[in-house]
Parts: sequence; structure tokens; C-alpha cells
Amino acid sequence: MLKELAAYGLNIAEKLGTTYVEARAQRTNYELITIDNGVLKEFSKTFSAGLGIRVFYNGRFGFSSTNDLNRESVKEAVEKAISAARVSRKVEKLGERKACKGVFKSACRKKPEDVSDEEKVSLTLEANKAGLSLEGIKSAVTRLGVQRDWRYVVTSDGVDLEYESSLLGLGHMSVAFEAGAMERVGDQESAVAGWEFIEGKNWAEFSLGVSKLANEAVRAPLPPPGRLKAVADPEMVGLILHEAFGHACEGDLVSSGDSILSGRLGSEIASPSVTIVDDGLAEGGYFVPFDDEGNIKRRVVVVENGVLKSFMTGRETAGMLNLPVSGNSRAQDFTHFPIVRQTNFFMTPRDHGFEEIIREVGEGIYILGRGATGGQVDTASGTFTFSAGPSWMIREGGLAELVRGVVISGSILETLNGVEAVGRDLRITTSAFGGCGKDNQLARVGDGGPHVMIRELIVGGG
Repeated sequence: MLKELAAYGLNIAEKLGTTYVEARAQRTNYELITIDNGVLKEFSKTFSAGLGIRVFYNGRFGFSSTNDLNRESVKEAVEKAISAARVSRKVEKLGERKACKGVFKSACRKKPEDVSDEEKVSLTLEANKAGLSLEGIKSAVTRLGVQRDWRYVVTSDGVDLEYESSLLGLGHMSVAFEAGAMERVGDQESAVAGWEFIEGKNWAEFSLGVSKLANEAVRAPLPPPGRLKAVADPEMVGLILHEAFGHACEGDLVSSGDSILSGRLGSEIASPSVTIVDDGLAEGGYFVPFDDEGNIKRRVVVVENGVLKSFMTGRETAGMLNLPVSGNSRAQDFTHFPIVRQTNFFMTPRDHGFEEIIREVGEGIYILGRGATGGQVDTASGTFTFSAGPSWMIREGGLAELVRGVVISGSILETLNGVEAVGRDLRITTSAFGGCGKDNQLARVGDGGPHVMIRELIVGGG
């Protein structure tokens, strides 16, 4: 029915004089189970289905959507999109793209919907129970998230694409108390896969590991403040890259001048060891074979051997920046207008081993992303501040004591120029519990990289 309504919307829009139209159909299911201190606090199931219509009319874009799945509502949505276009700003040029057709499905051997509710709740309860089993742990929350997403894009210039993906994961947070001090540590593991991903991991062991780290961290000192040589683990590398650098590489921020990278294509902006890419099909990341304009997602080399090579674009930003259409125009769902977003943004590996990197640091800090709580970024100035997870001091070329409350800050370009060694390992992760926020839209993303040695970061404890 959704495909038929999309074709109908396309036909109506063309008859009403649009020069271009795209219809996006979507059907999404999301389940969330929350266990709080051994008690089932939530088991929600959310379903949505509908159609988004975007038209190009007299050189302007207009958009509208409907979840009323009938022809009358679709026709009304088309008319509203044309009305919106009449009062929108003029678009000078759209990037050229090749119209493609195809069907894509993410790997899924066992459908999550075929697993009973009782089994899902039981598994989450057992993981929570294990996390609570350690002395010193006063609170534990465990969540299981399951998403099934089907999207279809058909356009007046010949695009006919659809995909179906399955994303699921388990997250756990433990709170430890000792001598009046409290430490909260959280972690999650998610994958674009079927229920086989959940069956293939010992989640009781996972939650117990989080609790053990919380217990160790609550007794740990704060790190010494100052400028320290640092090693960032793949999760921390991904967080820094996505937030502090990735957004600055999005074509809309570049074209508006809200990026520190505006006008710097072809410049050396990082160490020669640094290559950074955005790839919608990266292993371990989220599944984005094409974007919500119907552009096939291509692998974008943003930085190559330290040189800024390209930006992420949709059709409008590609036209403004005179760059290829990269397939990064994404919408939260059928009710939202597509905007330029990252997919899976990461640094590629080189040839250093982990022990070798730690040994070369000598004295410094090993910063971990596990348990990180976010931070602040200014894309225009390129500055950032992040709270990392419990981390380790490096002394005499080896890991020493655990420290907590680690806060790091700096300039992203100084940080990238200060990369002195890049590991041979690579880990990219995604999440079934959140994503990246921009312009009041949330998008699933992935990020990561190898272990990276950085000449200097400003480190504080708080």
C-alpha cells in the first residue's frame, strides 16, 4: 500500500506542475525494555508508518507528510508541499546524481519479532540481576532496544530504492557508592543484525563487567590536571571525530560559514597519519545504503593523509559547493525534511600495535570512551570539551592507576595535527538507544577508529 501511495503522490505532484518530486515511504517498529533494580519499569512497542512528499516547484523546495494512508491525504500532502515551496527560499543549483534502482537488506538470520516477549524480558532481567550482584553497587538499570526500519524512495527522475534493516542492542548502567562517593558507569553494545547477535553474547558477564568498573572507579583518584600526552581508544576517537570534526564536514554548515573548515579544501589540516572517511556500509556501524533523497551512499574520503579532500553533501549542498552528491542527506523519519548528516564516520587504521603506542607515550593518559557522558562542541571555532569514561594513567611506558572524572578539551585541528601514531586495530560502533541530534532531528549513526596517540590534550578532573 505504501509503495502504491508513493507512486500516486508522484503522479499528482507532476500533474500540478512540479519540476521534481520525491516520495518517501517508511514503516518502523521499536521495542524498549527497561529493568530498574530488578523491576520491569517499561516494555513499550512503538509503530509508525507514513509518507513524506518533497517537491521542487519554481526553483524552491517544499515538504509535507501524512500518516493517513489513503489517496485523499496523499493528495493533500502534495498540495501542502507545493504551498510550502511557494514561500521557501530559492535554490540556485542542485547537484547531479545518477538515478538508481535496487533493494537492500541488512544481515538478519533470526528476526527479533519471532522471539517471544517473555524471552526478551527474561534475558534483560538476568543481565540486570548480574549487574546488581556485586557488593557496593547500589543501583543498576538495563535496557534492551530492538528496531526494524523499512524505507522506500521513489522520485520523478527515476529513483526507485528500498531497504530494510534490523538494529538491536543491550545497555547497562551501574552506580557504585563508597565512603560517601558515587560513580556512575554505563555501556552498551548494539549491532545491525538479527536476534543472533543477542544470543551470541553473555550479557550477564557484560553487565557484571560494567559494575566491576564502577566499583573500581568510585575508589579511583581524579587525574592530574594539565596538558598531557594521550592515547584515545577507538570509542573515544569516534566520539571526538563525530562531534568535534564530523559536523564541521557537513556541507550545510560549510556552505553557511558555520564550520572551521569552510574554504579549506585541499589544505593540510591534520597529521599525515590521519585519514578519515564516512561510509554508510562500514562493518560495525549503522546501515545506510542510500539517503532520504534517493542518492546511493558513496564512501567519502573527507581527509586523506592529512589533507582535507571533500565534504558530506546532499543535492542542494553539492550544488552550492560544486562537489559530488555523497548520499548524506538524511531525515529522522518520513515526517522530516532531509538534511546533511553523517553515517559512519571514522579514522582508518595504520600500522602501530597497542603496546607499542603505550610504550612510546612513556608518561601520559589512556582515555577510554566506555562510560563517557558527552560534552560541548563549537564547529565554527573547532573547540571541544568531553567527559570521558574511567581511564588509566600511563607511567614509564605502561598502564598504571585508574582515574575517574576525566575531562578533555582542545582544538580539533590542533588535536588532529598532533596525532603521532595510529593503531592497526579498527572498531566502529552504533547504538540502538540514541543517535546524533541536529536541527531537532535524531539520526542513527556509527563512529570509531583505531587507537590513536595524540601529542597533547588538556586534561582535567571533575
